[in-house]
Amino acid sequence: MDTDTTHQSSMYGTTTYTAAVNAVPAAFGVSQRTALLGFTMPFYGVFFAPIYTPHLSERYGRRPIYFTSFPLFALCVVVIGLATNISTLLAFRFLAGLFGGPCLVLIEGTFADVWPAHKTVTYYSFLTLASYLGAALGPLVGGFVFSAKGPAWLSWVTLLFAMSAMAFGAFMPETYNREILRTRIRYNKSGIRLPCAQSGVTISEMVHITFFTPLKMLFTEPLVILITLYLGLNFAVLFQWFISVPAALNAAYGFDVKQAGLAFLSALVGVVLALVSSSSLEALFSKPAKHGMESIEKRLILAMVGSFFVAGSLFWVAFTAKPTFHYLVPICGTAFYVWGNAMVLISFISYLFDAYPPAGTLSALTTAACFRVACAGIVPLFILDMLKDLDGDWTFSTFGILSAIMGTFPFVLYWCGLSWRTKSKYSGGYMSASMTEESMM
Repeated sequence: MDTDTTHQSSMYGTTTYTAAVNAVPAAFGVSQRTALLGFTMPFYGVFFAPIYTPHLSERYGRRPIYFTSFPLFALCVVVIGLATNISTLLAFRFLAGLFGGPCLVLIEGTFADVWPAHKTVTYYSFLTLASYLGAALGPLVGGFVFSAKGPAWLSWVTLLFAMSAMAFGAFMPETYNREILRTRIRYNKSGIRLPCAQSGVTISEMVHITFFTPLKMLFTEPLVILITLYLGLNFAVLFQWFISVPAALNAAYGFDVKQAGLAFLSALVGVVLALVSSSSLEALFSKPAKHGMESIEKRLILAMVGSFFVAGSLFWVAFTAKPTFHYLVPICGTAFYVWGNAMVLISFISYLFDAYPPAGTLSALTTAACFRVACAGIVPLFILDMLKDLDGDWTFSTFGILSAIMGTFPFVLYWCGLSWRTKSKYSGGYMSASMTEESMM
């Protein structure tokens, strides 16, 4: 199954709901808050995917997980399209996230299978492009679909994308090296035993690596704490845009659902700029390394640059999303936000891949993934209340102030990361494969 298209379809299915969020209260006789819950339910489902997906993938490979979880996601989309009450809608939006979550998690492993370790920034840039592209297309395409065909067709278009992804990926080979070797051993009946799975062998070990250790890291590992908090804020702000942008543009400029959807073209521009700038900066700063662990902190330069875009763009939007400014001015501000947000994500995840040995990396990535998904599912629930009580000025300025404070985190990590990793019981002087490859060039 084509990993990019499954990833994009899952993200598209999550955000296309934006186009119908104002129609849900009247259609089902519920409050606006309950309607917003429909937007966030997939995030609560995805929350569990980083915890269990690595263990399934370790034992069965990537391909069976894709071909099991994604059809279940598509089935949930069908039920959502046919839903006649809010309980069904919310339940199957949650299940769509639960079953679509493994595709969002596995794409990182699949890209790592086929790209060399020293190209982490490059392949994660393309992965981020796929993710943000799918998310931005949700309201963009959904606005026109909703206006022309009604809310049910949001699901049918999502289903069309999902079926296309399954068709494109029907002949995708297994990419996970451990599963490829396991298949060869079974075929040749050689009796060779593979090393123990890095994600744990017993249930106790699995729970420890993707549940207890991530919890410990969240409270005891300075490096993981800073990265997790900043990514959590960034994802909270990123996904509140899907609710606040249509609301703010409608209030200030009278935009309808189609016009508000077109505003998300800015996100496409932003993520493309992030891809280009991240790849360029990586090429500039990743010359052959001779200092081992010290070179790992170069991964953070992307986040250091991106942090200025993140904070600055929020103040930009805060003071220009009003009738006295042309509507393109705040929309361009959101493009800069996505640009910086994507750069920070690419930088931090690439850094985590380099900072720890495999088991530690899995635990750290699980911490960061679960926390940022949880934040993405919380803030959209009360963003309309913030806009009502604080207006756009103070709502986005509040996010800007928080982002400016946390924007110092990449700089702190750049200067203290080496010391923290050296002292960490999860790293203990580990040198990643990517750094080893670079030092041999």
